[in-house]
Amino acid sequence: METVLDQATTTCTHCDRAIPTANIDLHSVHCARNLEKCKVCGDMIPKQHADDHYLKVHAPVTCSLCSETMVRDILDIHKGENCPQRIVTCEFCEFPLPAIDLAEHQEVCGNRTEMCHLCNKYVRLREIQNHEVNCNRIQDNGAGSSRDERPAERDGSAPRRHQNEFPKGRLLITIAVTGLAVILGVGSIFYPRKAGTSNVH
Repeated sequence: METVLDQATTTCTHCDRAIPTANIDLHSVHCARNLEKCKVCGDMIPKQHADDHYLKVHAPVTCSLCSETMVRDILDIHKGENCPQRIVTCEFCEFPLPAIDLAEHQEVCGNRTEMCHLCNKYVRLREIQNHEVNCNRIQDNGAGSSRDERPAERDGSAPRRHQNEFPKGRLLITIAVTGLAVILGVGSIFYPRKAGTSNVH
């Protein structure tokens, strides 16, 4: 018995498929009557579904955000990356807004200032990341240099002078002067100066 592979075939002029030669006449009539080749993708589509196929697969579509018309295949990419009305977020305040307004918004928003928690200076939001990196580096270098300059204070071996500490020499002088003043004052009380006698004639 002759297998299908061994049978002679003929190419259908309508669908370009290889059909067994014994069936080509019947196939050609059925194919031409019921199938239609899509002019866009070349697939054979039942004639009754040809319009639906075109509308669902190939017809241009309109973006629901910006109303631009495009091929269906790129609609998702358009909405996610290219649509001017897609919603994006400001990098400074995280406010959602249409992509078409982002540049103008960030130009104003980025010029707002906030206080740096490291140096207590006001810095523009667009510059604050670089500022904090540099500010951290300066803080680290400053801390390292201060540690190198005062090693004795770091390990506690050097005696620290208290702010209210008074030198002993000055203290003794102050006590001596105060005591002398007190003695002189007491002496003037107990031994008042005699008033000179006046000769009355």
